[in-house]
Amino acid sequence: MSRQSYARRGGFTLIELMIVIAIIAIIAAIAIPNLLSSRLNANETAAIATLRNIVSAQAQFQSTALADTNNNGVGEHGFFGEMSGAIGVRGGSTIQVPTLSSAFRSANAQGIVSRSGYLFVLALPDAAGNAVTVDNIANVNADLAEHTWACYAWPNSFGNSGNRTFFVNQSGNIVATEDSSYSGNGGGVIPFDAAAAFGGSGSSDTITGSVAAGTSGRDGNFWKTVG
Repeated sequence: MSRQSYARRGGFTLIELMIVIAIIAIIAAIAIPNLLSSRLNANETAAIATLRNIVSAQAQFQSTALADTNNNGVGEHGFFGEMSGAIGVRGGSTIQVPTLSSAFRSANAQGIVSRSGYLFVLALPDAAGNAVTVDNIANVNADLAEHTWACYAWPNSFGNSGNRTFFVNQSGNIVATEDSSYSGNGGGVIPFDAAAAFGGSGSSDTITGSVAAGTSGRDGNFWKTVG
């Protein structure tokens, strides 16, 4: 056997290696976007399911009057820490069986919880109907908190962990919008106004009023009802 034949059988030529690399590049170009899209869809689906669980947890928490700071016998809605048993309940009540998953005990000082590529925050109203997060729990108005709450879920990294921002309140109807500025914590509680998903005019902080379902919210974005 000649040296040339032996060398030919012993390895790939430069052209063959280039062909293999080109094929791998083509496969990666097709597969990576599909994998990213699948991950985004999975994260958004998980966020929607989490919001539905929060709706159920709030209904149970309120109906059992676990928080009743005005002592009128009517329960108030709760924060993540209260519903998950991570912190004490307003009004001196104790929670024996949490209504929300223990995963929500990991909320930070502002009440933000990170789950499956999304950030969640829950707000209750003060006397003016403006959003109050758990770090200002003393400002919660007991009367309004009996029938009002609001929760946002937005991507931890827009385009990488999710595209849509979601909102739900005591109505139980979830709405969503897509805005690249709604991404990460941004050093604050939420990177947008509390009234972003509400319709009409009014304070940017209020969480009372009608939700912008199928119309533009106060943030100027179109909010679409999630089926």
